[in-house]
Amino acid sequence: MTTRTNIILERFFGKFQADVGSAVAYLPRRLVSLDAFRGITIALMLVVGNQGGESYSIFQHAEWNGCTLTDLVFPFFLFAVGAAVPYSLGSRISRGDRKRRIFLRVAYRSVILFALGLFLTGFPSFDLPTLRIMGVLQRISLCYFLASVIFLAFNAKKQVMIAIGLPLLYWALMTLVPVPGYGAGVLEKQGNLAAYIDNLVLGPEHMWVISGTWDPEGLLSTMPALATTLIGVVATNYLKSDSSPRKKVSDFLLLGVAGVVVGLVWNFSFPINKNLWTSSYVAFTGGIALILLAAIYYLVDLKGHRTWTKPFIVLGANAILVYVLSELMHYVEYMNITVSGAQVPLKPFIYENYFASWAGSLNGSLLYSLAYLMFWLAIMAFFFHRRIFLKI
Repeated sequence: MTTRTNIILERFFGKFQADVGSAVAYLPRRLVSLDAFRGITIALMLVVGNQGGESYSIFQHAEWNGCTLTDLVFPFFLFAVGAAVPYSLGSRISRGDRKRRIFLRVAYRSVILFALGLFLTGFPSFDLPTLRIMGVLQRISLCYFLASVIFLAFNAKKQVMIAIGLPLLYWALMTLVPVPGYGAGVLEKQGNLAAYIDNLVLGPEHMWVISGTWDPEGLLSTMPALATTLIGVVATNYLKSDSSPRKKVSDFLLLGVAGVVVGLVWNFSFPINKNLWTSSYVAFTGGIALILLAAIYYLVDLKGHRTWTKPFIVLGANAILVYVLSELMHYVEYMNITVSGAQVPLKPFIYENYFASWAGSLNGSLLYSLAYLMFWLAIMAFFFHRRIFLKI
């Protein structure tokens, strides 16, 4: 990276020292590569989730089966949540905190996250009879809580066994347990076991309103999502081991490729599907996450190329805050403004007049999302420079 680029980064992100390690001194002592991974995930979330209008297919969720770039965001986020557990809880254990006290802290954080998720799903009407119970933050809270309990209760070997066992159990349940009126092994939007349980326990009035019959963050599918989180836990356990850095990189690459291959092969009988969070999806996305982490770890922690990570560390430092504010921003984007005496929504007006008008619909949509990313990056850089962090 050129000296000029370094100067620009230093000016934009404040008076940080050249070593990113000092810039993240507020964080628990852990590898910069993990913080960069989380920040990259947040950046990707902001881009794929905030296209201006019509967008390229990779910036859209797969309609049902399949996996696009957009479908990698949530599993990457859960992977990052799991990866933080051995550091955050491990540091408490090493300083002598009792496990009961640590558990209560984990439970408190989980409840707050779940409540925050309910707030976002209910905002702005908060109609309790139709309030969606599950959601993104709700799933994160459950996976964080269960992964933390598993980390506290079991050793590293048993954590690996649970991470492997959960997708296998989910596969057996989804393919062998019959659903009334449909039979066993149905993996369509209607008739699958996960949707049946969600309708039975949650009720259709408390599920994702767009689907009407299923919930992408439902109850049963939280089981394999927990496995995704545990892959992050297991990865960090290995990063903290005494193995050489180069062996860690090679092992992550090997395991990552193996996960991708297993996912692709499993796809023939148990399709890769984010909405059902199928076991093949766990293997496929977990493999990609390990490959990406290996690449970042090699560049950052082995080769010392850290300057490029600054924007991502800034985003990752306030990951939950960015998510919550960006979700609330959707309501602002569609507020009406007066233009030439007419009322028009803010987002379509900006997109059509300042992006699509000269870049075209697809490229304009992408540029809008990149501008949206820079908007939040500037805000989070302001917070970071003043050490303002959302602590739950």
